[in-house]
Amino acid sequence: MRTQESGFKTIKIFLFFRIAALFTGAAFLLFACENNIEQIKAFSSPENLPTVEATNYETMFTDSGEVRFSLKAPKLLRFEGEGKPYVEFPEGIELVKYDERQNIISSITADYAKQFEREEKWEAKNNVVATNAQGDTLKTEHLIWEEKEERIHTEEFVRIIRQDQIITGIGFQSDQSLQNWRIKNPKGTIYINVETPETTSPDSVPPTPEINIQPNGNRRELEFENE
Repeated sequence: MRTQESGFKTIKIFLFFRIAALFTGAAFLLFACENNIEQIKAFSSPENLPTVEATNYETMFTDSGEVRFSLKAPKLLRFEGEGKPYVEFPEGIELVKYDERQNIISSITADYAKQFEREEKWEAKNNVVATNAQGDTLKTEHLIWEEKEERIHTEEFVRIIRQDQIITGIGFQSDQSLQNWRIKNPKGTIYINVETPETTSPDSVPPTPEINIQPNGNRRELEFENE
């Protein structure tokens, strides 16, 4: 009899653990399904899907019938984003600004950009290059253009390449034409002097540029204004 009772106890314990395992597995599957459903909902939410998509996009912005900006992008995606619409350029952008005579006065290129429509603000990232009418070139990894305020700025490292010098620093702001700019924390200036010989011949050797590096010392700000 004791042997039989012991056998019943063993069967009861086995059944108990088996039922517990089944409930645990069901709960795990239910939890996993709920998580998958939430992930699917989040992925398929209208906020995460573009309302407009375009490739090889080109457009022009006009003012009083005159072209002020031209825009080119390999790909454009527009999102609504809870009442905050924005346009994304995941494969890069080329933005050109013109004067009243349709002459190019500045341009910006980047590997990624985003336009916040209501804020009238643009953000460019990764290999950002901006140039002005004089040929001065700004290089950085992050640049913001405040369209309403007509200014551009960044808090990142910048390099400005001019005809006779290269200026580096942290933090930058300028008007949108890159005519009047300021570096907040200059790091150094490299002056390049290249003398062109009066006469040239096939045997002449091009001169070696003379480079003078001048530290800024305690100077904390560098400004440039184009006349």
